[in-house]
Amino acid sequence: MDLLTKQQQALYDAFYESTHVDEKTEILVGLSAAVAMNCNPCTSYYLRLAKQRSIAKGEISETLAKVMAVAAGQKRLQFQEVLDEYDIDF
Repeated sequence: MDLLTKQQQALYDAFYESTHVDEKTEILVGLSAAVAMNCNPCTSYYLRLAKQRSIAKGEISETLAKVMAVAAGQKRLQFQEVLDEYDIDF
C-alpha cells in the first residue's frame, strides 16, 4: 500500500536529494520541524540520525532552544490576541 501520492513522494524525494544545504544542516532543520510539529517518530528519526553522524550535543541543544524560542513567541502573541479580542486589561 502506497501511503504517499506521486506528488507527495516527489516532494519527499526532493527534500532528501538536497544540493543546497549540507547534511548536518539538513538533519538539524528536519529535527526542528519534527519537534515543532510534535512528531515523535520523526523526532526520534532525526535524533538517531544526528547521533549516527556525530552531531554534537550542543548543536542539538541550540536547535531545540531555537524551536522553544519560536514556540514561546507564538504563544505570547496568541495570548495578546485573546487579551485584545476580548478587551481584557490587567
